[in-house]
Amino acid sequence: MASLNVGNLGEYLREQRRNAELSLRQLADAAGVSNPYLSQIERGLRKPSADVLQQVAKALRISAETLYVRAGILDEKERDELETRAVILADPSINERQKQVLLQIYESFRKENGFEVSEYADDSSHVDESSYVDESSYADDVDATADGPRTVDGSDASPKDHPSS
Repeated sequence: MASLNVGNLGEYLREQRRNAELSLRQLADAAGVSNPYLSQIERGLRKPSADVLQQVAKALRISAETLYVRAGILDEKERDELETRAVILADPSINERQKQVLLQIYESFRKENGFEVSEYADDSSHVDESSYVDESSYADDVDATADGPRTVDGSDASPKDHPSS
């Protein structure tokens, strides 16, 4: 069989497998693929599908996107964007609405800087303007209005609260 041009995927997989201290058989079992098939991938004789690459990446505990780039399925820029989006979506410290707003801001900055808006930024990853929190909820401790200074809860601030009053 002639070797396929798969961007050094086989060499990279072999290196990652050895770094993980796994035999070919162990990795094949963990990824749910046959030992001969994985061997052919490592030798550059087969070009695996994205699904197989995802299974192998999971077994190796590495980024599937990295394997997609090596296999020529994904280009480097797309991988960086996907990884950024994945990190945001996986962050347990922010809620779903915050994640979606952050992704929308990320996409707007990319667009502003001349990058195409990602095809991966589907409608479900965007939040319309009506979902934004009213900016007044983030007011400073005192909001000076035409009626005089007010505290965050909206009550009148007393003169002792503001020496300038």
